[in-house]
Amino acid sequence: MTLSSKECDVAIVGGGLVGAAVGYGLARLRQRVVLLDEGDADIRASRANFALVWVQGKGFGYTPYAHWTARSSNSWIEFAALLRDETGLDVAFQRPGGFHLALSEEELARRAAYIDQLHSQSPEFPYRVEILDRSQVAAMLPDIGPDVVGGSYCALDGHCNSLKLYRALLKAAAKHGGKYLASHRVEKIAYENHEFRISTSAGEIHAEKVVLAAGNATMHLAPMVGLEAPMQPERGQIMVTERVTPFLNYPVVTIRQTDEGTVMIGDSKEEGTTPDGLNLSISAVMASRAIRMFPLLGRLNVVRMWAGVRVMTADGFPIYDQSETCPGAFVACCHSGVTLAANHALTLAPMIAAGRLDAEVVGAFSARRFHVSKAA
Repeated sequence: MTLSSKECDVAIVGGGLVGAAVGYGLARLRQRVVLLDEGDADIRASRANFALVWVQGKGFGYTPYAHWTARSSNSWIEFAALLRDETGLDVAFQRPGGFHLALSEEELARRAAYIDQLHSQSPEFPYRVEILDRSQVAAMLPDIGPDVVGGSYCALDGHCNSLKLYRALLKAAAKHGGKYLASHRVEKIAYENHEFRISTSAGEIHAEKVVLAAGNATMHLAPMVGLEAPMQPERGQIMVTERVTPFLNYPVVTIRQTDEGTVMIGDSKEEGTTPDGLNLSISAVMASRAIRMFPLLGRLNVVRMWAGVRVMTADGFPIYDQSETCPGAFVACCHSGVTLAANHALTLAPMIAAGRLDAEVVGAFSARRFHVSKAA
């Protein structure tokens, strides 16, 4: 399939949550959008998605990321309502606040020290995290086990149904004329005469602008348009239980109960860039910690388990950039595709539509920061 530049304002490379959110944001601004996706048989970072809209702990060592994350969390209420109004789909967004639980006094002390350092980074740090003792946690999470000694709580934390979110983004983009093209693996991008020619496994696409939102693959695509995206992907494992009567009214960073009643457990970070296979010793540790936090989980059957490769930049913070040598080329790459979806649709997309990222965004999240760090 070939689209002329007159038929496509923006080609988005990457059909995951980041690309879909940017694509929806552009489409609703009357940009003619084409979303280029590899296909379900390819490695998808979304397989390791935990569907948290999470603020707590974000921005340690880099306050601009804390501000960016808190901004997106605050925009999620509007964002979820907008998707519901446009598509009739409820993405099950809730923001009751969230917990990070400690299973020993040593863990709790480490967490408290971490939060103290986080808050001390800036007098205008954008969110607060409370350290709670066991009795305070139990008042909110009455099903905790005896090993839980306390934890941290942030009121800006929440979660959603990421599968429904993805469906809603694609449906809303299509409503505004956006086109989703599956099985279009991007192989080459050329820039000539103020136009991008994108060679895919299913033909050539022409576009006036291009947004690289292909997760870890962005590392290889970015140099084609004069950009860079240093990546350091990591593996993670997830297990899902059978449905159970609602008991977990607050998401925990490693455990959450979905709107459908299942419980998701995800508590691993591993080296590796392939999702193939499971490390059962790691799965056993994940299950053990989850049961210590909530003993009732020990009575439930695990119905699904899998591994995935998370998108992770070299320093863990997002990369948003624009090309000076190929004007109209942008990078949007981050780990927290669900958390930052509201920003991508409502804040980043209008900048791309206008042809230029705001100086504040480029100054904080350009890949040029990696050269500054090396020079320092």
